[in-house]
Amino acid sequence: MKLKQGAFIFFLCVALPLSYMTWARPAVSTEVKTAKRAFAPGEKLTYTVSWSSIIDAGIAVMEVKEGSTTDGRSTYNFVTTTHSIGFLEQVFPVRDRVESIVDAEGLYSLSFDLQELHGKKRRTRKTTFDYAKGIAVEVLNQDPPETTPTPTHVQDALSSLYYVRTLPELTGGKTIIVDVHDSDKNWSVEVQIQGKETVTTPAGKFNTVKVKTYPKYEGVFMNKGEIYIWFTDDELRIPVRMQSTIAIGSIVATLTDIQGISKRYD
Repeated sequence: MKLKQGAFIFFLCVALPLSYMTWARPAVSTEVKTAKRAFAPGEKLTYTVSWSSIIDAGIAVMEVKEGSTTDGRSTYNFVTTTHSIGFLEQVFPVRDRVESIVDAEGLYSLSFDLQELHGKKRRTRKTTFDYAKGIAVEVLNQDPPETTPTPTHVQDALSSLYYVRTLPELTGGKTIIVDVHDSDKNWSVEVQIQGKETVTTPAGKFNTVKVKTYPKYEGVFMNKGEIYIWFTDDELRIPVRMQSTIAIGSIVATLTDIQGISKRYD
């Protein structure tokens, strides 16, 4: 049961996938360049998280909000909230909230805030990026701050998913490398394009681009399985399905509802 719960919790924290899809290589400093914004404030995506598409374990909601910094810079605020349901709610309740604040023009992370309740255990983790000094400052619970050198304009565990949605390479068949900072470490995340598939979910039927990643960082998911993500094959590039393989099956996040997006998805 511990392995199942660990995998469920990983996907319940959908804030999630891309920071853990990494090859063991040093991160490379790159300037952020994106083709266009595939999202906008008001977007709200809801997912059911299940084991092997059989047992529903939780609900995850991903939202895009509008914000600004204290000095007036416009930001996107990505907020993911999750909660367990069914049997898992009875034996191991989960309540998580993750907020990533990114620069609206450059689309790089300014801060990352994680609040977790897993059973009776609570945990908080706050990361703030200071690009003038080239560092990330992280505070775990009430511990003293930890400082780590970072590349210029990195992504965090949640912003990386939105960032990849803006890249033209997502539909061009090329391998994508993204610099990500998470848990006091810098990673170069490799995302490989697998091809196109039609995916049907409770939210509708979608033409998608399937990508595959190779998690190498042990201890994050408690397994070494592969991760797949299906993005809509259009300018919005909505993640409609996410799947992680484990020894006893797979953990699947399936899109069930879309709000605040183009009428064609209503």
